[in-house]
Amino acid sequence: MEEFAEIASGFGLQFHPKRTNPGEFQKFINSISGRPEERLLSYLMLRSFKQAIYSPYNIGHFGLASDSYTHFTSPIRRYPDLVVHRILKGAIARRKQVQTLAQLEAIASESSERERTAEQAERELFEWKKMILLERHLGEEFDAIIIAVWKDGFTVELLDQFIEGFVSLSELPGGQYRFDPAERALFARNSKFHFRIGDRLKVQVARVDKVLRKAYFVPVTARALAGKKRSR
Repeated sequence: MEEFAEIASGFGLQFHPKRTNPGEFQKFINSISGRPEERLLSYLMLRSFKQAIYSPYNIGHFGLASDSYTHFTSPIRRYPDLVVHRILKGAIARRKQVQTLAQLEAIASESSERERTAEQAERELFEWKKMILLERHLGEEFDAIIIAVWKDGFTVELLDQFIEGFVSLSELPGGQYRFDPAERALFARNSKFHFRIGDRLKVQVARVDKVLRKAYFVPVTARALAGKKRSR
């Protein structure tokens, strides 16, 4: 949450991670409604939360601001739902607990692990499909936003296609760059060029690796400068 607060401050927004009640998060989301960075910050906020796990203990639901929470959907969707149905059916019939606490802990642990595996498989399939789509548009230009900055480049997301890709430091104009972790930005040492999280830019699809499910882009400004140098 402290990292997210730093990112928010880069947009000129105040967020206090120590006040961790759901209302504060909702208030922040409401405050950025309609702003260009709304989708990015909402996404990054969700990523800053711990992943949910199944548990036999009632610890409530943080996002819903509820003291009590459990699954209760169709049992064809999740095995934990079926377990809840069986426990509830037994309670209504005033029967003894169907499973022991130890059994429920084992079920919760196994279900959490299986859900992670399923989510990972789903993400990999989606990313593979995105790469197949992007491969058809090699050389084309798209509007993008910087969502992460590293010392060797930065990650962008295409605004309309929701596809992520990497822009390497070697593809940036302006010579050598300095990485500022506090500002999450790259600053050219000998020119005015800089790239920071939240910046919008136009990029060109340079390369697609379907095996690794990664896309690589080049800033259009960099490609234009390279063209001028070759023409000289």
